[in-house]
Amino acid sequence: MSSFVVPVIDVHNDNFKELWPAMVVALKTASFIAIDTELSGLGNRKSLLAESIEDRYKAICHAARSRSILSLGFACYKKIENKAADSYLVQVYNLTLLCSEEYIIEPQSVHFLVQHGFDFNKQYANGIPYLKGNNKAASDYHGVHIRALFTELLRARKPLVLHNGLIDIAFLYQSFYAHLPEQLATFTADLSEMFPAGIYDTKYVTEFELRLTASYLEYAYKKCKLDNSRGLTSGAVGPHVQVEFCQYGGHMSSYVDFRACSDVASSEGQTEICTRFSAFGWCPNGTQCSLSHDTDLIVLQDEMNKDDKRKKRKRQRNKKKGGDVVEDASIFEGAPQNKMPNMEIDVQENSVNEPSVNETEKDKNCSSVTTSNVTTPDIINNAENVDQDAMKKSVICSPQKKKTDTGTHRAGFDAFMTGFIFAHSYAIDRKSEAIATESEPAEPEAEQFLSSCLNKVYLSGKSVPLIIVKSTFSKSSKAHLQKMETLWGSRK
Repeated sequence: MSSFVVPVIDVHNDNFKELWPAMVVALKTASFIAIDTELSGLGNRKSLLAESIEDRYKAICHAARSRSILSLGFACYKKIENKAADSYLVQVYNLTLLCSEEYIIEPQSVHFLVQHGFDFNKQYANGIPYLKGNNKAASDYHGVHIRALFTELLRARKPLVLHNGLIDIAFLYQSFYAHLPEQLATFTADLSEMFPAGIYDTKYVTEFELRLTASYLEYAYKKCKLDNSRGLTSGAVGPHVQVEFCQYGGHMSSYVDFRACSDVASSEGQTEICTRFSAFGWCPNGTQCSLSHDTDLIVLQDEMNKDDKRKKRKRQRNKKKGGDVVEDASIFEGAPQNKMPNMEIDVQENSVNEPSVNETEKDKNCSSVTTSNVTTPDIINNAENVDQDAMKKSVICSPQKKKTDTGTHRAGFDAFMTGFIFAHSYAIDRKSEAIATESEPAEPEAEQFLSSCLNKVYLSGKSVPLIIVKSTFSKSSKAHLQKMETLWGSRK
């Protein structure tokens, strides 16, 4: 499964009601749900990186109240029964939204999004309308609208996965749930009850658990995908992540953008890498930079640097045994200083301008993809038991026949990448636990995902995460309590 194609369903105002049943079923039957957003801006970047976390939260609240979500992506990962524990049926949706209230849109955000394929004409002509803050127009719990879809997400009670997700979750709260609380402790108390199965941040996972050289989204995804593919092709002891997708036929195919996920390419003949982009996935020169922003090349170079460092440390150990003096044995030699984990605050990591996928044209060659021969009605009718035989069908995606997404930055695909990182990290965690206990990887029970990362949200420049928990000294917000009462009939 090293090379495959991801079908991303494009959802807008014209097809929202038609796709509603399938989206609700996908949420309800998922094992976990990954989410990503595109935003109209974030305001003062320095305030978002204030030393005080309370001050950061105030800046995020101001941004969420004055800006809007332009698009929402979510990827539903459902474990497939009667297959390996880490086999998932994945459904990916990209929703184009349009806030019905006045909001600020920042020029740099427009520039970045247009540069990466976002269609503002389509958004204003066909975006799904919504109102922010506390419920104003219609009930949040009935009807077909985006706030009701968020309610279905809460009702599903599934683990929520984000990447560098504090800003995303604050915007989701303000846009589709209620007015953000004034205090951070109240906000985290609300979140702990809204998502009882837990919130996971793959930025935290990649920094503190996987300890990757870099942790921006596309780098982490490419590295996890490469490691997972090597494990599969080498026949190494599992578990390994395997993903399958639904096959959308008939008029449904017109709603789908196909994203090719090719193997990491060879580094031969490539140009010099941009160290800024290599470290953070962002470069001030953008597409005008003369150096390479190819994430495949960056991943391969980092791996070669690791090999070189291993060889150097071995030589240094041999020198020590011989009594020679060792000079400059730093394990960071050969790597950019700003790649040292948690040592440098990167403003763009917290902004909408973080290009989480590279700007190099993707390989459009034909790829194999495992699919499920299930149309939307089939998914609805078989929510609890998707046809396993249909999933085994392999198809070849022809770029002449299939519509391939020409943009490089989509909330839906970013959500897929976030989910894949989480699934891979979970597989590694179970494998490590099995090795430690000298046993086979245990078949996981419901909601047992990466317990060491549960409810820990990444904070830029901090060595500790934000913990999503209701403390003894914090209270839930009034708006949240009212919604919980309506959703569940009593506080949960």
